Amino acid sequence: MLTTMGEPEPGRRRLYQVWKGSNKFLCGGRLIFGPDAGSLFLSTVLIASPLVGLCFQCVTKLNYSGSSEKQALGMPALVATILLGLADLAFLFLTSSRDPGIVPRNARSPERGDDDPAAAAAAEDDVATPSTEWVMSAANPHLRLPRTRDVAVAGGHVVRVKYCDTCLLYRPPRASHCSICNNCVQKFDHHCPWVGQCIGLRNYRFFFLFISTSTFLCLYVFVLSWLNIAAQRGSHGGSLLRSMTGEPLSLVLIVYTFVSAWFVGGLTVFHTYLMSTNQTTYENFRYRYDKKENPYDRGVPANISEVFCTGMPPSMNRFRAWVELPEPPEAFDGGPLASRNKIDLIGPDEKADLEMGRHHHPGGVPAILQGLHYAEMEKNSASVHVKDRQSAEAPDPFMIPEAPRHDGEVE
Repeated sequence: MLTTMGEPEPGRRRLYQVWKGSNKFLCGGRLIFGPDAGSLFLSTVLIASPLVGLCFQCVTKLNYSGSSEKQALGMPALVATILLGLADLAFLFLTSSRDPGIVPRNARSPERGDDDPAAAAAAEDDVATPSTEWVMSAANPHLRLPRTRDVAVAGGHVVRVKYCDTCLLYRPPRASHCSICNNCVQKFDHHCPWVGQCIGLRNYRFFFLFISTSTFLCLYVFVLSWLNIAAQRGSHGGSLLRSMTGEPLSLVLIVYTFVSAWFVGGLTVFHTYLMSTNQTTYENFRYRYDKKENPYDRGVPANISEVFCTGMPPSMNRFRAWVELPEPPEAFDGGPLASRNKIDLIGPDEKADLEMGRHHHPGGVPAILQGLHYAEMEKNSASVHVKDRQSAEAPDPFMIPEAPRHDGEVE
């Protein structure tokens, strides 16, 4: 609900406005990018530059009518270049601007036995073996959660999932936490700096189409540039070397696409292998499925079909949904002890100004708060220990030293 001025009601924001990850949002949360989305501009320039050069050559050949020689560049090449370039840029944008499969983070740690009785039974044991790693629950410091737990996946295989201290959850199988975007991502492959986004479950399809189309474009421009040089040999006395010097732009495109094809082509081949074996880049480098059984491999046809022929899963986050903001703390809630332990130290009818050291009546401040130096408490981050206050040997850091009394002052 919006106010009459078009602003959201106080205490309400869109989810993307309060998102704790490092993502950047555009168009009111409809587009989501990584924190390094500026590299998207560089990738666009690297793709568009050779295409613009090839289109320029095609246009100049259209106006070339002084020879009856057959031209390699013309209207068909121009149309094909424009269509392939737009498709490649579209795949790049779809990869960069969509939710890659971000797992919603929890507001608090899971309680003991919330969703796994085995984990609850393990947490009940106070004696941990040397090989056991535990997580301290933020909601309950005395609650210990196992760092990992075993989960059954399709095919009866059991995989181990890890607890994420940042998102306060047990990651789903094949998910991992991206330190750049600060999110757990489903079927996390890697964070690609060239697209400025994580590659995961919901954008891997477009990422593969992007790199494969880029590879085809490199080969396309490379071949057309050579054909253009070969077609100009008749104008240079049949000499290929003279034809190359006479077409410097084609020569530059040949060198540029030759170097680029090794990079994007190698990336395409590698991800073709990963896709056909149902692996991610993260799994390939960490688990080495070529040396042990891959629980997700279902055969090459089924693995490829899983990437291209299955429906796109919906996002687990509604970034444009309205969320209630937590109520801000009151200006005074009983001092640092009350805010830390959620204890009401002052009655509803008793008002005190502890910062100024005054109170309205002698009974306005509880006995436990009388004689405390709050400025020193905040400075030293000290805590109250009754047994220390009762010790005469140890100085009391909370006692206010008595100021020297001058003549004529009344106590």
